Amino acid sequence: MSVEQQAAGDAAEAAQTETARLAGFTWRALIVAVVATVLASYWIDMAEVITLFCQITESVPPVPAVGLLVFLVLLVPLGRRVSRYLTLDRREIVVIYVFLTVSTAMAGPAIIRFLLNTIPVLFYLATPSNGFAEYQQYIPAWMVPHDSEVLRTLYEGSDDARIPWHDWATPLVAWGIFFLAFWLILMGAMAILRRQWSEKEKLTYPLEYLPLEMTRGLDGRGLVVDFFRNPVMWVGFGLAFVYNVTNIINAYIPSVSALGKVYDIGALFTERPWSAISPLQFHYRPAVIGFGYLMSTEIALSTWVFYVLLRLTAVGAAAVGIEKAGFPFLKEQSVGAYVVLGLGLLWVARFHIGEAVRKAVGREPMERDANEPMSYRVAFTIFAGGLVCWVAWVMYAGMNMRTALVYLALLLLSAIVYARIRAETGVPMIWAFPYGAHHKAVTQLFGSKWLHPGDSWSNATIFSTMLFMSRGYFPSLVGYQVEGWRLAGSTRMRRSAMTWVLIIALVVGYFVAMWLHLRSYYEWGAGGLNALAGWGSGAAEREYEALVSYSRGDAPADMARSAAMAAGGLIALVLMVLRMVFLRFPLHPLAYGMATTFGHKLWAPLFVVWLVKALVFRVSGMSMYKALIPGFIGLALGHFFTSGVLYGLVGTFGGEQYRRYGVWFG
Repeated sequence: MSVEQQAAGDAAEAAQTETARLAGFTWRALIVAVVATVLASYWIDMAEVITLFCQITESVPPVPAVGLLVFLVLLVPLGRRVSRYLTLDRREIVVIYVFLTVSTAMAGPAIIRFLLNTIPVLFYLATPSNGFAEYQQYIPAWMVPHDSEVLRTLYEGSDDARIPWHDWATPLVAWGIFFLAFWLILMGAMAILRRQWSEKEKLTYPLEYLPLEMTRGLDGRGLVVDFFRNPVMWVGFGLAFVYNVTNIINAYIPSVSALGKVYDIGALFTERPWSAISPLQFHYRPAVIGFGYLMSTEIALSTWVFYVLLRLTAVGAAAVGIEKAGFPFLKEQSVGAYVVLGLGLLWVARFHIGEAVRKAVGREPMERDANEPMSYRVAFTIFAGGLVCWVAWVMYAGMNMRTALVYLALLLLSAIVYARIRAETGVPMIWAFPYGAHHKAVTQLFGSKWLHPGDSWSNATIFSTMLFMSRGYFPSLVGYQVEGWRLAGSTRMRRSAMTWVLIIALVVGYFVAMWLHLRSYYEWGAGGLNALAGWGSGAAEREYEALVSYSRGDAPADMARSAAMAAGGLIALVLMVLRMVFLRFPLHPLAYGMATTFGHKLWAPLFVVWLVKALVFRVSGMSMYKALIPGFIGLALGHFFTSGVLYGLVGTFGGEQYRRYGVWFG
């Protein structure tokens, strides 16, 4: 071979290598991600289903993804000294991390587990007195097995622990299509909005800081990346370590002092009307404080101010004699707020959406170097295709189009707002959306008669079965879509490659989670594992009881809660207008949405964030703020690693004696 041919071959090999690096989604990255998904899902199954020890998938990002990220970042430099073929580069590690954020979340409590504990309830819990049997005819056999023995052994366990795959094959495929269709709807919407948020509005995506900083410099020759050399990071990590370890020791030796998880401020107020201020609890949330340090000061300020004002509203209502249960109806306010916020985000992006439409139909050229997750033509196609598929799926099951479109609109608008919250604030809470409220909102607004026009109960029955879509956190997984594309851009990876990562991760995670949950349920019994009352079945039973009650007498629209939805939407609208008119208006509309839906656990840590940042900027300015960032990220990492990875593994596999202290990230 001549020198010229050798040089040409080397150049071609180098080009192929660079192409693979830019893609990031290599075969070895895929293999590692799939194997890690199986192992992590087994851990999740043991921790959250069999032992019910801790919910490691409720954290944002999921604890298994964080643990694997730390493991790979520490292992890769060592592997490089053995063989370059054993070394993953930075982009591959980012791909594996993003893959696990999606795939392991599918195995969490509020997606597959919620589904499996919800769909058989109408059959398994049917008794002559509750009337469930009358509505079984409206549930198609392709949604859930109708064989009573198959469902009995699901809840009670079977003697041979065998999974009846023949009975579950069709439902598994059907629900896989359902989830994939909804995933593609979200993906199409986020692909259309990506440039508006990332490049025109310059959102910061705070949660990308952890994987970016941990992998920065990984392709160098050092054994330890700079992130783990930073003493400020270790101070934050150490604080989280001490906090968790003292709490764990206190669970075993009560004489050892510990901070605990929460301080109940509301318990200090025992007389009316001030007792109405409850719940007002100061939750110690190291992850929220850590990542919250990266959000804007005004959002941190707005969140705790709004929540305290909402609690004072309850006090004021009690003072004037308003004692209606649930007032001031925060969940209902959150539904109205999220609908208006979602519509507002679409309105602000209207010119960009119009530009995307023109490019999709070929009236404007698409930039060659746009590096979008997909072309706008594909984005609109999968959005429309996913929407048609999802609506057709539920209509084929028995839901009418009117109900399907209203329910989907509520879920989609909430998902868009949640994605915006993750992109703009980085709040690490999987439940920061009106969970459970979308489903209730339909009957609260229209009354139960709206669900069963004429004498048909098919629509109402299928709608009741779809409770898990509102009560579960599948819509909030859209946060991993926007963060995955952001990480791809930050590491000079093709966003289109990351799109395939997200799709394959969903499919792999779905089937692995289904397999492991069915394996555990048919061996131990869903009821025996506390899943019957703990996740899904209890909520579904109450929903079907309400369905049966509608046949005896319809529930009218709830005017008080409908008014709360309207009030929430109006407040969100006023806040958005004030932000547009007054550039320095301090209260942020997104914070109002967060305060109404999950403010009880967010207000206190964000109060700490606001106070610390206010002091830092007043005393030392931007230089000190930047210097402290590694410490706060270390605080979040230390919490995930100590209570999630280390104690999560010990408690899961170490035996009952190591489970006195429960860890809950949601």
